[in-house]
Amino acid sequence: MFRPLSIFIGARYTRAKRRNRFVSFISMTSMIGLALGVLAMIVVLSVMNGFQREMSSRILGMVPHATIVGVNPIDDWQPVAAAAMKNPEVTAAVPFTEMEGMLSYKGSMQPIQVSGIDPAQEGKVSIVAQHIVQGRLDDLKPGEFGVVVGEITARRFRLNVGDKITLIVPEVSSAPGGITPRMQRLNVVGVFKVGAELDGSMALIHMADAAQMQHWQPNQVQSVRLAVKDLYAAPKVSNDIANGLGTAYKADDWTHTQGSLFSAMKMEKTMIGLLLLMIVAVAAFNIIATLIMVVNDKGADIAILRTIGATPRQIMAIFMVQGTVIGIVGTLIGGVLGVIAALNVSELVGWLERVTGQHIFSSDVYFVSNLPSELQGGDVLLICSAGFILSFLATVYPAWRAAKIEPAHALRYS
Repeated sequence: MFRPLSIFIGARYTRAKRRNRFVSFISMTSMIGLALGVLAMIVVLSVMNGFQREMSSRILGMVPHATIVGVNPIDDWQPVAAAAMKNPEVTAAVPFTEMEGMLSYKGSMQPIQVSGIDPAQEGKVSIVAQHIVQGRLDDLKPGEFGVVVGEITARRFRLNVGDKITLIVPEVSSAPGGITPRMQRLNVVGVFKVGAELDGSMALIHMADAAQMQHWQPNQVQSVRLAVKDLYAAPKVSNDIANGLGTAYKADDWTHTQGSLFSAMKMEKTMIGLLLLMIVAVAAFNIIATLIMVVNDKGADIAILRTIGATPRQIMAIFMVQGTVIGIVGTLIGGVLGVIAALNVSELVGWLERVTGQHIFSSDVYFVSNLPSELQGGDVLLICSAGFILSFLATVYPAWRAAKIEPAHALRYS
């Protein structure tokens, strides 16, 4: 089958045994280094995607995706929820009240964000019921002032179900200063653990108890909490709903409370990706050293090709083909191994834990008990493309040097 001269000779040079074994060794290490760099990038970015997925599912499974907040307490939340459910992006709408205060127990205090919920409907918008480790969410009864606290809060105060704790919330009054503290005794009826900072900053009470603490009617709530299909569409969806309800309502969403965290996670992934790309770049530019030594080793062959009519462009193409083949093979090997490793990294870590008897990710320390991984095709395509491009660019200078070799000079010293 006919092939262009440059591709034919370049491919033969790649497969041929060289007189200088050191050149072959350097060529092999360049290929292995490129493969390891690509493999490392795929695995690390997949693990970061897994951690981001876990954080998203846990944190955004607890905090509201969006809320429709009343300027005044909402007397009847069902019509607001019905209006919200008309939007195709909304999957659930439930009553919700939020307060900020301080928890006090035996002289110790900590800030807390208290959510007033309806336990019967909370499962539609939250994952908290799936992460109760003590007690039950259904034990939140109106008028009993029960509270479900996070595991970090319970550990900090050494709380168990049945203990009593004091909640201090600010109350607007006519006293000098305008605000006085209001204290409410709460009974611990449950403990949740989602494995994030919310375990130490959030508590749940019944919405009727929250209304009583705010001096509202038992059926009044602060807002309607929404669950949406696309988290990133939450700002637009909530604004559209609030605008349709009139000036008595305003919208809020998760980007105002948790947006900075996810922006930081995205930035972290980008920076680590760039750092790992430098490893791939170093491995790819080892091809430069490989090809320079190949050019010196093949000086006589280059001179012969030039004397029988090969143009400088063809000589340059020969060595570009050779270097590109090394880069493509290294990148493909690294890509395949990286995909396999990313898909099985959780099982590999589990096997290491069983063999060594040590827990790498202890559930008592970390919010996950295994190493999460999520392989994304876009990441693999981007990494492999970067490997291809860098390995191709690395061939330009050695190939240009080969094209500049004078036949007479090369044959004289060969």
